[in-house]
Amino acid sequence: MDEKRPGEEQQPEAQAAEEPKSHFIRMKTFYFIMLVFSLIIATAGITVFALTFGDEKAVEVNSPERQEFQKLYSAYDQIEQEYFEEVEQEDLINGAINGMVDALGDPYSDYMDEKEAAQFMEGISSSFEGIGAEVQERNGYVTVVSPIKNSPAEKAGVLPNDQILEVDGESIQGFSTTEAVMLIRGEKGTEVTLTIQRGENADPIEITIVRDEIPIETVYAEMVNDQVAHINITSFSENTYDELQEAIAEMEEQGMEAAVLDVRQNPGGLLNTALDISNLFIEEGKEMFEVQAKGEEPEVYLATGGDKLDIPVTLLIDGGSASASEILAGAMSESADVTLVGEKTFGKGTVQTANDLSDGSNLKFTTAKWLTPDGNWIHEEGIEPDEVVPYPEYASLPFLDPSVELKDGSISEQVQTAEKMLDALGYEVGEIDGVFEEEMEQAVIEFQEANDLEADGVLTEDTTYAVMDQLREKINTEDPQLQEATTILMEQAGLTTEEPADEEAGTEE
Repeated sequence: MDEKRPGEEQQPEAQAAEEPKSHFIRMKTFYFIMLVFSLIIATAGITVFALTFGDEKAVEVNSPERQEFQKLYSAYDQIEQEYFEEVEQEDLINGAINGMVDALGDPYSDYMDEKEAAQFMEGISSSFEGIGAEVQERNGYVTVVSPIKNSPAEKAGVLPNDQILEVDGESIQGFSTTEAVMLIRGEKGTEVTLTIQRGENADPIEITIVRDEIPIETVYAEMVNDQVAHINITSFSENTYDELQEAIAEMEEQGMEAAVLDVRQNPGGLLNTALDISNLFIEEGKEMFEVQAKGEEPEVYLATGGDKLDIPVTLLIDGGSASASEILAGAMSESADVTLVGEKTFGKGTVQTANDLSDGSNLKFTTAKWLTPDGNWIHEEGIEPDEVVPYPEYASLPFLDPSVELKDGSISEQVQTAEKMLDALGYEVGEIDGVFEEEMEQAVIEFQEANDLEADGVLTEDTTYAVMDQLREKINTEDPQLQEATTILMEQAGLTTEEPADEEAGTEE
């Protein structure tokens, strides 16, 4: 052992002293391995930093490069770097997503930014501020599916199938439904003017509507007679099922033994709500509808147990009955043998899913098609009623512009519309030809006298509003579809209306 003792000098061996100096650092194997490992980690760190933050970085670290997006990246970079004005990054990204959705060619798919998504959610909540009309993009035009019952839109005369050309003078041709709704909605008490095309050959008309708070009250019920209730469902929102249960309880207290369910002008809404309501009328275990996603077998939804409305029912439908309304109609017709009365439905046989994105925006797109219990796809075909009962012509007459004076000598389509309205109300207007002549003037005077208006024979302002109000009341009280549905229902249920004997006796005397 070469150990140094105290007080002694250890003498190096001569041979060792004569060896040249070494140029290598001697270290133990463990330290060498650790040094190499540290160098590898440092090199990797520098590489990651350079790729992540360097000016020439090509892709995100840990994100595999997708070749299909290279053209998009290139276009984005060119616009951002070379466009002659400053551009907002968010606007470019939103525009790119909108472009992808538009490329689907599907009017039911839509991208909504944060603000638009918030308004979309309002539509299925308790209330919102606007005019109260369901709209949809059809063939490049924003088209009214139906106005909400008792809404400013309905009171102003907006009708199903009206094409909205402009909002406050701004053309909305090519706008998505969401973009149009953003312009149409607004603060309660403010006005919005819609330029509307009604019919292929008619001139566009302007309707000014005062916005209001639109409560999402979706169920209205009343007794048609002592035994039959009329229950109107205007849309399928979060609270519709509970509202319906309350309405049923109220009608039962009033003696309901049968019910006419009404989804006319109901544009749809939440799928789960439609299924909950369907379940009230369909026997447990029977099919309500099927959903078929791409490349998958249909998923069948069956009725479950629980509350059931065990009374005879008929269902009213028309061209404004869409989506969830058609799911209900198909289920009740094919799985509960309920008679459908009215006109053919709209024909929307697809299901949309709304997906929230990280910034509060929303991507709503079609994820599946749905089929009736018998496997029918009603998309763009609609559901035919068992008993076809058309609306009377006066129920779909165009809106009269109250600011226009119609008087002796006037010739226009508006005059012809006014002639049809007064004729429907029982006034003699002469030949209905669009020419305002003596008989028409006399009819206007008689109408004005009957309604305590200035009897000058000129149809404008207050007189025009009064004519349209009375016609709307006539449509509501003389509803041929409801009358037919009630008659069919009473025959099916074996119900008879009791005649008031005392009044009959008094009449005979």
